[in-house]
Amino acid sequence: MSASVRGRRSVDEAVLDDAAAIEENDPGGMLRATASAGAQVRESAALAAEANLAVLGDEGRPRAVVIAGIGTAGRTGEILATVAGPRCPVPVIPHRSAGVPGWVGAADVVIAVSASGRSPEALGAAEAAARRGARLVAVGAPDSLLQSVAESARAPFIPVPRRAPARASLWGLTVPVLLAARTFGLVKVNEADLAETAARLDADADRCRPTAESFVNPAKSLALGLAGSVPIVWGSSPLAAVAARRFADTISANARYPVVAGALGEAGRGRVGLLDGVFGGLVESSRDIFADPGDEQEVTRLRVVLLRDGGLGNEEDADEPVAVEERRADAVQTLAERRGVRCDVVTAEGGSPLERLASLVAVPDFASIYLALAHGLDPMAVPAVTEMKELSNP
Repeated sequence: MSASVRGRRSVDEAVLDDAAAIEENDPGGMLRATASAGAQVRESAALAAEANLAVLGDEGRPRAVVIAGIGTAGRTGEILATVAGPRCPVPVIPHRSAGVPGWVGAADVVIAVSASGRSPEALGAAEAAARRGARLVAVGAPDSLLQSVAESARAPFIPVPRRAPARASLWGLTVPVLLAARTFGLVKVNEADLAETAARLDADADRCRPTAESFVNPAKSLALGLAGSVPIVWGSSPLAAVAARRFADTISANARYPVVAGALGEAGRGRVGLLDGVFGGLVESSRDIFADPGDEQEVTRLRVVLLRDGGLGNEEDADEPVAVEERRADAVQTLAERRGVRCDVVTAEGGSPLERLASLVAVPDFASIYLALAHGLDPMAVPAVTEMKELSNP
């Protein structure tokens, strides 16, 4: 295993302000793939328009929609459910296991999603949907097994634009799912929303570009703040919670950091107690009691990342009033401050739910890559993931 894969425990801050070093340490081009997010929105919308999605609506509104996939593909189901909101007329159910739920039948829709077009979960769901007579949409790599299953079932297939790793293809996978759901009247996503979301992603990619130094680059600043910590990422709203879980995915895979993530409301029922633990307020208990008094030790601390989404006053569509979410976010910031736990805040911007989600995802996506590079890790190469796939295959 090469040194670039093993990395180092310490952080080399100088690497992040050296564009040549960044390029050398990112041989797979993860930064470049992540910067393509805006282009993914535009390209996947165009590819979805070429697919015959209109046939999906000929049989009327489905009883339920199941989005089958795992990893980044599985996140698309959460995004659809969140963007559709609590007033969605039918259940939207993310499904991360092979096959489909036992109740799925001809009255339902299955959207099978896989960036590679090879995941057993998506393939199994597509095949099961075809057997049961459910309406099927498949999203994945062109000329893949998933496309073959879709063609055999005479179902629409939407190819994923470009050839980026799955975790850098969030928007290429998400947009087709949203546009398929729009066919049934489940989400209100129009062309202006897509254009504004793409523009937002382009702007954030420019702010987070490798040549922008740390003091003006929000992703590099966030990465340096997280270095050596145990990150806790909480989202103040359902939309922000999806972004928080997305950050946990990327920071675990790209930077190999352990991370706790979820919804702030749930955190307030128990996990906020981490602030009082051995990595939070109880700093002294994490020291080596057998160390010499003169030895200086670096103490691993929690670092809270709070993703805030006020919802722009759309309280009639929210599970909870925006004021409640905002008070919780304020409370967590106060609790962290009282315990000496640093807290980074990323605030949603934009008009539509999709654009606000993009504003909460973009900077953390880049931060996870910069954190990997600062540790000397290649963010593209994750040997344990590759080995697990090899060991799991029959």
